[in-house]
Amino acid sequence: MARIIDGKAMNMVGDKVKELRLARGMSQQAVSNQLETMAIYVCRGSISRIEDKTRTVTDIELYGLSQVFGVKMEELFCIPE
Repeated sequence: MARIIDGKAMNMVGDKVKELRLARGMSQQAVSNQLETMAIYVCRGSISRIEDKTRTVTDIELYGLSQVFGVKMEELFCIPE
C-alpha cells in the first residue's frame, strides 16, 4: 500500500495548523496554552514541529487543535491530490 505522506513528513495537518494559527493571530505559545486548558500538554516547540511536519500528532491532539481553532477535525487535513 502506498504511503499517503511522501518523503519525511510526519503528519498531514501541519500546514493547516499554521494557517489557522496565523489567521487567528495566535502565537505558538498561545495554542499550547489553550491546549493545556483541556489537559492536552503540547509545548510551544512541539507546536513548531507539528507545523513543520517533523512531529506526529495524536488523535487527542488533533481533537484539541480542532477545538482551539473552532473547526471540524477533518478541516485540519491537507490531503495531497
